[in-house]
Amino acid sequence: MERLSVISLLGLTLAAASVHAEETSLSTTQDLRLVPVAEDLEQPWGVAVLPGGLFVISERTGQIQTFYNGERQEVEGLPGIHVEGQAGLLDVAASPDYPDTGWIYFTYASGDTDSTATALARGRLAGDQLVDVEELFEQNRRSEPGPRAGSRLAWLEDDTLLMSVGDRGDPERAQDTQDHAGSILRLDPQGLAPEDNPLLEEAGFLPRIYSWGHRHVLGLAVDEKRGYVWAVEARSNGHDEVLLIQPGKNHGAAAEGEDTELLELGASSGFFNEEEVVEPAYRFSENVSPSGLAVINGDHYPEWEGNLLVGGLESEQLHRLVIRGNEVTEEEALLDETFGPVRDVRQGPDGYIYMLVGDESGTLYRLEPEA
Repeated sequence: MERLSVISLLGLTLAAASVHAEETSLSTTQDLRLVPVAEDLEQPWGVAVLPGGLFVISERTGQIQTFYNGERQEVEGLPGIHVEGQAGLLDVAASPDYPDTGWIYFTYASGDTDSTATALARGRLAGDQLVDVEELFEQNRRSEPGPRAGSRLAWLEDDTLLMSVGDRGDPERAQDTQDHAGSILRLDPQGLAPEDNPLLEEAGFLPRIYSWGHRHVLGLAVDEKRGYVWAVEARSNGHDEVLLIQPGKNHGAAAEGEDTELLELGASSGFFNEEEVVEPAYRFSENVSPSGLAVINGDHYPEWEGNLLVGGLESEQLHRLVIRGNEVTEEEALLDETFGPVRDVRQGPDGYIYMLVGDESGTLYRLEPEA
């Protein structure tokens, strides 16, 4: 067992089981330990923390790994997954009624070297096998394998599922409301459009679209306590964004640089005008490349109640955003030493925060308050 060491943070202390050997003394607001839960992951993408302490982790290279009491199993039985560029096996999430149904939902690139689409499927875990697998949804337009496939999943309080789809490397597609690319979708548990979707009966809109104008949403979280849906995404001009999602609205780029050209293109083509674009709730001042997003509620982190935690692929940081009402009022980069690109951030049913980091060799950490 590796001994715990103290890692310098901005505003708190983090003790981690890691190769770091030196201790740093600092003032703290909350003492935390960073405890490894799962290690030696290959290009990890997402994690589902299940009741009872089962961890289901997706690896972009096409594997699902489960961990229980430190025991690891690789799960077989996934559908055909095309791995290329940023595409492969993507996010994973347990159904809200998992204890009764056993459903695990996951997104992935479906297709081949000629064309792929971001798809959604579900299955049930039976030991090291995924059984009863069924594809529920595939975006309506395939394209060459490449960047910005997405995807993230988040359940709403009414047991409908939000799913993000990237613009597939073509910004114009994010403003085409007859194309699933560049959107957040709302689906029922069978992958269909719920009858109360905001654009279900609007002419010119695909019925599953919940919001559009997105480039690459890699963080999606629902704050059931306050009724908000938050998302984070990278923008090509470096002004990465935190979005407070408005159902049925266009969240297209309205900042400077390449995204301004997209805004002008959309306006000239009749998709929207500038007044209809929902402004981001917050823009990062530096390139974060945000991935993973959690809303913090519960007793384990009392000083972070209602805050957002955002992972950074480029910054290799865990960013804390203080929320007042529905506004971001403060940003804090927590890690003074980094562990690699942060892939996902989740709060589990046990109330603890989990951070998935790394690339070729990844690790899942749990943030535990010091006794």
